[in-house]
Amino acid sequence: MKVAIGFKAHSGWAAAVAVALQDEHPHLVDRRRLSLVDTEIEAWAKQPYHAAEGMTPSRAEALVQRGIAAAREASASSVTHWVQELREAGHDIAGGTVLTGPPMPAWTTTQILAMHIRMHQAEGKLFPDALAAAVAACGLPLGLIPERALDQLEPSACPWADEIAKLGRWAGPPWGADQKHATMAALVIFGARLH
Repeated sequence: MKVAIGFKAHSGWAAAVAVALQDEHPHLVDRRRLSLVDTEIEAWAKQPYHAAEGMTPSRAEALVQRGIAAAREASASSVTHWVQELREAGHDIAGGTVLTGPPMPAWTTTQILAMHIRMHQAEGKLFPDALAAAVAACGLPLGLIPERALDQLEPSACPWADEIAKLGRWAGPPWGADQKHATMAALVIFGARLH
């Protein structure tokens, strides 16, 4: 079965879905929570900028870079493992889409640490970036969609919006906004258009 995968990232984890179209209707193939950091080893890596707050600039930069590397490594491992499971189950993966936040200036670590809101922005960008790198490393076509763009998805461009909401009834919890948005993003691979 041809499936598309979609991701909604949070600090240290992501909601992930694999969906297919059967008779032009969305079908949930799999959904899970992927770990994007190894919290047993480096729990601070969920919020590396927050962990670096108050450190000297050089120590802060080193810690943030360790956090970014840890997120990329854990994301690559989680996504690669999941993609392999899907392929072993006989699925052909058409591509993956990652929901992103608003763009952020190219601030230095010192500039980010100077304002608390910037730390949240940087951590909000870190995990989608790590997921995007992981999807690309699997050799899959990659889509990046600003999450705010989902609100602009034309009903005619995504005729499955009502059906996405209903997928959770038979799938059971969790089926909240994260899973719905990740599903909608994944379906862009099958032709939903954003304007």
